[in-house]
Amino acid sequence: MVTSVNVPRLVIAAPSSGSGKTTVATGLMAAFAERGLAVSPHKAGPDYIDPGYHALATGRPGRNLDAFMCGPELVAPLFAHGSAGCDLAVVEGVMGLYDGAAGRGELASTAQVAKLLRAPVVLVVDASSQSRSVAALVHGFASFDPQVRLGGVILNKVGSDRHEVMLREALEEAGMPVLGVLRRAPQVATPSRHLGLVPVAERRADALASVAALAEQVRAGCDLEALLALARTAPPLDCAVWSPREALAGAAEGSPDGTSATSPVSSASPVSSVPAGPRPVVAVAGGPAFTFSYAEHAELLTAAGAQVVAFDPLRDEALPDGTSGLVIGGGFPEVYAPELSANEPLRAAVAAFAEAGGPVAAECAGLLYLAGSLDGKPMCGVLDADARMSERLTLGYREAVAVADSSLAANGTRLRGHEFHRTVIEPGAGTTPAWGFTHPERRVEGFVKGGVHASYLHTHWAARPSVAARFTAAARAAAESGAVGGARDGG
Repeated sequence: MVTSVNVPRLVIAAPSSGSGKTTVATGLMAAFAERGLAVSPHKAGPDYIDPGYHALATGRPGRNLDAFMCGPELVAPLFAHGSAGCDLAVVEGVMGLYDGAAGRGELASTAQVAKLLRAPVVLVVDASSQSRSVAALVHGFASFDPQVRLGGVILNKVGSDRHEVMLREALEEAGMPVLGVLRRAPQVATPSRHLGLVPVAERRADALASVAALAEQVRAGCDLEALLALARTAPPLDCAVWSPREALAGAAEGSPDGTSATSPVSSASPVSSVPAGPRPVVAVAGGPAFTFSYAEHAELLTAAGAQVVAFDPLRDEALPDGTSGLVIGGGFPEVYAPELSANEPLRAAVAAFAEAGGPVAAECAGLLYLAGSLDGKPMCGVLDADARMSERLTLGYREAVAVADSSLAANGTRLRGHEFHRTVIEPGAGTTPAWGFTHPERRVEGFVKGGVHASYLHTHWAARPSVAARFTAAARAAAESGAVGGARDGG
C-alpha cells in the first residue's frame, strides 16, 4: 500500500571521499538528537562501520540504502521503514556525490539516492587548499544534474577567519548558501585501519566521546535552524513502507533477477503464516570481532519465525541454548585472531554444530572464522581452507548466482552483493563453491558443505527475503529432527 511519507530529510554528500561526510553527518545526527528530535540515521551504499557511529549518535539502528544490492525500487520503502515516527532523517552519502557502481552510470550513487528520496543535498567541501575556486567546484556539482537539489554547503577544514571570509564571498557570488563552517579539529578524528574507521564496538567509550565532540563541533559551526528548515522543504514521498513480514509474503524464490517477483513491500496480498510451534533459535555472532550486520537481517529472521539470540565469540564459550541456526557476519577476526583461537570451547562447539548438519550462514569474517586457520592461528576447522592477510584489497559490487543448493539459497538463486577484504583463503581440493560471480568478472567463490554456506560476499537480505525464510526453515527442520539445538516457545 502506497503511503505519503513526510519525514524532513537531508542527504549529506561531498565531492569526494575524505571530505568530511561522516564527521558532518554524525555530528548533525547527534546535535539534533540532543535537542530532543527523533533522528533516523541512514547510510548510502554498503558501509557497515559508519552506521555504528550513526546509531551511537541517535540511539536508533543505522540503516543502509543501497540501490545496487537492493535495487532502486527499495530505497524509498526501506527509508520509510527506518524513519517511521521520526522528526528528521539524515542520510550520509557514499564516495563523491555522483560516484556509483563502476560502469553503471548513477546506479548506487548518493545522487541517485537523493533523487529517489526527493531530498535536498548538503555538500561538504574540504576547503583546506582553496579559496575562490570553491565557487567553481560547487557550481559544477550543483549544475551537473538538474534533478539533484543542492541546498547549501558546509565548509570543512577551514584554516582561519580570513580564509572563511574568502570562501563565503565566493559562494555568495555563486548564489550558494553556506550552512556551516568547520575549522580543522584533529582531536575529533576517529582512528582508522586497513578497512576504514575502527568500529564502535571496539572502542565504545572513546567512540561516545568522539560523537559528543562531533556534536559540539557541528553545533558551534553549523546553522542548525537553517539545516532543519532545508530538511523540511523535502516534499512528501509517496511510496510503500517496507515490512519484513510483507516482504516474506511477497518473496519469490525463482525470480531470475535476484529480487522478488512480487512487491517486496507492504501490500494487500495475504501474508504467509509462520509454522505453529516452538521458534528455532538462530544465534547471531556479535561483539568486537563481528560487527558487520544489516538491521533488516534480524528483522527478517524474526518475521520468518526465528528467535534471534546474539553471542560474542570472543567471550562466550558456548553457543546460546537451543541453537539450531548460526549466522556469523562480517567484521575483523584478523584483528582478534589470537583471542578467537584461544576460545577453544566455542570453536569446538561451532565445529560440532556444523558437523551435525546445523545450518550456518557465514559472510567474510564468518568465512575466516570457519576456516582451519587464520594467519596461522587455529580457527573452527569447519572448512578445508586456510586464510591469511594480504597486501591486496578486494573491493567492489558483485553479481552472483548460487551454484549449489544450501541452507541459504537454492541452486540458481541470483543476488547482488559486495566484497571488501584484505585477506585471501586457500581452499583444499574438492570443495564446493557457494557462488558463481557473473559481473564484473567470472569466477566461483565461497563454500557449501553440509548445512554451511560460507562466502566473502556481503549480501542484503531485503533484496531476497526468501533467503531468510529458507534459512529459518532449515533451522526449524534441524531442531525438529533433534540433530542440533532445539527451539523456544513464545511470540
